[in-house]
Formats: sequence, C-alpha cells, structure tokens
Amino acid sequence: MILVLTAAVVALIVSILGTPAAIRLLVRRGYGQLIRDDGPTSHHTKRGTPTMGGAVIILAVLCGYAMAHLVRLSAPSASGLLVLFLMVGLGIVGFLDDFIKITKQRSLGLRSGAKIGSQAAVGVVFAVLALRFPDEQGYTPASDALSILRDTSLELGSVLFVIWALIMVTGASNGVNLTDGLDGLATGACVMVFGAYTLIGVWQYNQSCQIAPGPSCYELRDPLDLAVVAAALVGACFGFLWWNASPAKIFMGDTGSLALGGALAGLAISSRTEMLLLLLGGLFALITLSVALQVGWFKASGGRRLFRMAPLQHHFELAGWGEVTIVIRFWIIAGMFVALGLGVFYAEWVAGA
Repeated sequence: MILVLTAAVVALIVSILGTPAAIRLLVRRGYGQLIRDDGPTSHHTKRGTPTMGGAVIILAVLCGYAMAHLVRLSAPSASGLLVLFLMVGLGIVGFLDDFIKITKQRSLGLRSGAKIGSQAAVGVVFAVLALRFPDEQGYTPASDALSILRDTSLELGSVLFVIWALIMVTGASNGVNLTDGLDGLATGACVMVFGAYTLIGVWQYNQSCQIAPGPSCYELRDPLDLAVVAAALVGACFGFLWWNASPAKIFMGDTGSLALGGALAGLAISSRTEMLLLLLGGLFALITLSVALQVGWFKASGGRRLFRMAPLQHHFELAGWGEVTIVIRFWIIAGMFVALGLGVFYAEWVAGA
C-alpha cells in the first residue's frame, strides 16, 4: 500500500502546485482555448482560457509513479510502463492537436485522418508489446483472450487482439475527449474511474494465484503496479480539478483527454477487465453514444436532430440547465456507474469463491 499511497500523494502535490505555474506560462505565451462558433453561446466567455493543461496531469502521473518505486526501491513493471507509454503517446497526439488549434487560430487541430491514424499507431504499438514480456509464471501484460471481469475462454488470436485493443484505445480516448466539454466534467469522472481501477488492482494483487490460490484467484501480471499507475492518475486528476473546476482557470485540452482515455483503455486491457470498462466508464459511453445517435438520426431523418446539440451535456445546456448543475449531476451518474461496476466485479469473485 505504500507504493499506491506514495504515487497518489506525489502526483497530487505535483499537479496542484504545478498547474498554477502552467497557467502563468500558457497565459504569457498566449496559448488560449478557441471556442466553436456553433457551440453554446455561454462558452464564448471561456475564449482565451489556457489549454493544454493535460501536460501537467501527464507529468504528475510520471512523477508519482517514479517516486513510488524510488521510495520502495522496486523496479517498474512491464504492465505499468506500457500503460504509461499509451498515456504519454496519446498525450503527444493531443498536444499536437491543441498546438495546431492555437497556432493556426482554428477550432479544429489535426485533420481527422491524421488524428485517428496517430492514435491507431500508438495503440498498435501498445497492443503488440503487451503480448510480450512474460513473467516467471508466463503471464504477459495483456492476453489475447477476450476479458469481461477476467479472461474468458474466447481466444482472439494476436491479430484480432490488436484490432480489438485498437478499438478500445480509440473508443476510450475519444470518449473522454467528447466528455471534456464543461468545466471539471471529464476530470471529475476520471477520478472516480481511476479510483475504481486502484481498488481493482489492489484486490487482484491480494487475490492473485501466487498469493491466495483458489477457485477465484486472478491470473494476470503486475496487478499491484497497475494499482500504482491508477493511484497516480487519481492524484494527478484531483490536483488538476482544483484549477479545472468551474470557473476553470485552465483546460486539459486534447493533451489531457486523449491521454486519460488511453490510460483507461490500458488499465482495462492489462487488468483483464475489458468489457467492465463499459460499465465503469458508463458516463463516457453514454456521451459517446449520444454523438453516434445524433449523427445517425440526422442522416436517416434528412436533417432532423435527436438532441438539441451533441455531445449530451450541451443538449442540457441548451435546455436551460446551469453548467455547474450539469457537471454535478453527470458526476453523480458517473459515480453510480462506477459503484455498479465495482459491485459486479466483487459479486463475480464471491460467486466463484
């Protein structure tokens, strides 16, 4: 537990103290957020708010993870490093997207093809490497079997696994990206989901087949180190939320949203809880679904809209809800999904035991 607590505390300190320095730097360089003209008019007051704050989250996570291992003089694990690679790789893609928006003074950064292609490249490298580096028991950071709450008997094979991992990575990263539309909304929801993965990692470690062999023990590599990564993400997001809550002094931008979404996918794949992510990250799934439904209905109905605006949070803005009200209620929904997901995870272990 010292590893987990150290990672969370150090990441929190770096994030909460480092974000004001980032705000001053970004303001001095004029790196402010551009606002879509077709979005809610209330957002026009946010024009010029510093963006790319996700870089602070990434730095805080790396510092928290490194310090945890320095304190205990323990070596990083392959699983932990691969999740961090996925987070940093997608964060770089998001940084390029944000930087182009700012320098070109347009609300769209990377072209869609370049953005998706870059995300895909990072995801493929992660998936290929995750099937390597077996430990003493032969467990690799990821398995080519489809997992729900643990690995199932359905073997995908290497090629299908890479495709499946790519779908998860792009889906999770874009899901967080779509959610990041109101002050603190995505950051607060991420705190809850990463908190759940911290608990899952600790539980899987305590109930691993090496420590507690039995009918419900978990067969996977490095569950404790995955908890350390998740705890660092909790601390980093908590610290950033202090400055990102309404009225936000800084936005995470695509730098943060793509990185956090990638970390979610990496933790789900490495902890063998791939399908559980749909439940734990239910808010992200709902908001992504609202965009898909809006586009599909618009094309099928000849130009009619299902929602006043997508993603879903903007529909409620145009319906007259206050921003803080929407954020708090969506946080409640996110918390309910996380609680349900943890309940399902624990119930499966109890049933097996």
